[in-house]
Amino acid sequence: MTEAAAVTSARAASGTRWGLPPVLAVVLALIGLWYLAVVPMNVQEVLTRAERAGVTVQPESAVARRDMGTWALVAGNPHALGESWSLDRPRLPAPHQVVAELYKSTWVEETRGRRGLVNSGSLSNRGLLHHALVTLNATLVGFLIGTGLGILLAVGIVHSRVMDMSVMPWAIVSQTIPIVALAPMIIVVLYSVGVQGLLPKAVISAYLSFFPVVVGMVKGLRSPDAMQMDLMRTYNASPGTVLAKLRLPASVPYLFASLKIAVAASLVGAIVGELPVQKGGLGARMLAGSYYGQTVQIWSALFLAAALAALLVWAISAVERRALQRMGMGA
Repeated sequence: MTEAAAVTSARAASGTRWGLPPVLAVVLALIGLWYLAVVPMNVQEVLTRAERAGVTVQPESAVARRDMGTWALVAGNPHALGESWSLDRPRLPAPHQVVAELYKSTWVEETRGRRGLVNSGSLSNRGLLHHALVTLNATLVGFLIGTGLGILLAVGIVHSRVMDMSVMPWAIVSQTIPIVALAPMIIVVLYSVGVQGLLPKAVISAYLSFFPVVVGMVKGLRSPDAMQMDLMRTYNASPGTVLAKLRLPASVPYLFASLKIAVAASLVGAIVGELPVQKGGLGARMLAGSYYGQTVQIWSALFLAAALAALLVWAISAVERRALQRMGMGA
């Protein structure tokens, strides 16, 4: 084994050995802060329930408690805060409540529920897995549309001065429009021409995902240095040959870096696109939870969306490592 390989192996082993405890420490610290934040966030409801149960609280008037600061209420009523982490409809649910809701809405619903996968042969529309699948479908379709459009625009921008001066500024300006305001208009316009179902949400996902791909691919396609370009001109290579043999291979690392951002943005676009439609999906699940004050349901859908985004980014990273290895590059 060469010295460089030995150093690389040692660093990898060190990262494996010492990388996990700091991550766990950060996660535990965040969970601890979350549990701590639950108390002041829920103190008003907790004291109201304690008062109804006959417990003496300070101040006794609900109006006075409403005007007091949350930390003052916590400091003045430490004996009445036991329900802070177990409210049915908390303002901020505790971590164990979110975990319990995730378990109930996924495993329990699909294995024991009447509409679940075990008893009906299909995912229950009351479970989170069904809604996650709806969101995932729109995310992937929008991601593919946005990626294809972004690559095509980047190739045009690199090879055309006119497109560089005209299209690129508009692509930048398009990202300044709040997607929450734009999504209902897109949905209404597409519905008015008979386009319904998956495609409107995919369009919103594509709108958010194409811009990172455009920026990354333009940077990647322009990454070959002057010496490499001069060599291709020496070979009398056509623009198509330069693109296929030099620009595209050089842009692969930039493309994958952009795809990781784009797929997360695509997921956000799919969730936002589900808010006006309300026909399934994690976005619709969150909105339904907000209508009925089910904050635990909102947080469980939020955490599942985060897990879905992490899974998608991990999948792109796995493809990236494989592609770079096939190309002889270090991932």
